[in-house]
Amino acid sequence: MAQHILRQVWSALSTLNPNDVRAMAGQGVLVGLHGRDENGFAGMEEFFCPPELSRERRLELLDHLLRAGELKAPARFDLEIYEEGMPRPNGTFAFYWRDPMRTVELILESRDSLALPLARLFPPFRKPVAERIIHRVSKENALFAMATALPDIIPSLVELPWAVGQFASDTAFLTVNQIRMAFLLAAASDREVGYGNQRAEIGSIVAGAFGWRAIAREMVGKVPFGGGLIPKAAVAYAGTYVAGKALERWYREGYSVSRHERKHAYQSALDKGKRVAAELLAGLRQRSEA
Repeated sequence: MAQHILRQVWSALSTLNPNDVRAMAGQGVLVGLHGRDENGFAGMEEFFCPPELSRERRLELLDHLLRAGELKAPARFDLEIYEEGMPRPNGTFAFYWRDPMRTVELILESRDSLALPLARLFPPFRKPVAERIIHRVSKENALFAMATALPDIIPSLVELPWAVGQFASDTAFLTVNQIRMAFLLAAASDREVGYGNQRAEIGSIVAGAFGWRAIAREMVGKVPFGGGLIPKAAVAYAGTYVAGKALERWYREGYSVSRHERKHAYQSALDKGKRVAAELLAGLRQRSEA
């Protein structure tokens, strides 16, 4: 059985190209800063390009973070940020001195297409972008785990990143989607992306797939419609979430979570996964009744 599932995983990996993630993360982004004076410009630059970065790295980032109005500044920017209190046009963002992460969150809420390149370039974006990636992929896996038990609904699952019919089992889909998550998290952390560069991470994800399968089997018994879907989807959510948090810690700090942290994170994610699964199930039932 293990060899059969592994063959499915390796086959499914043919649908996943890390070059797509590299291209997405490598988009050129030009951020224009609007400040009142030198102190305003310097403060915003220091936030987005922290002083602990190497001189070479900061110079590289400042090619993407430009002071509007200077001679070398382009006529148009992908993103414009104004010092708090300055008049600004619609579609631009304020830099909040007391809570600059609020600026980051507002940008990510309205410019999702720029999230990955912004995270790759500017450290303040990395953790919130990683959180979004982890939650989104965990939710996708929960949805798939639930939908495979409701075959009449599968064709309408446009939210999923691949055509469902390409996967012979939950385990194959969940595993490949976690590997996709690993590519996205590496890119958001300005790390190398690819099968060769991420051998250890991919091996850990594949090994963990069998643990998810065993837990899901244990939790989901013969129960009425919907009753067994929520724990199954919650396990898929929690397993993916914990894998994502471990990867994010590794890319950010250079070491993974401890066994105690993993256990605590899993229980917390399982509780959240049950809430997410209940919401997904309600949506699937409405869709099936429409």
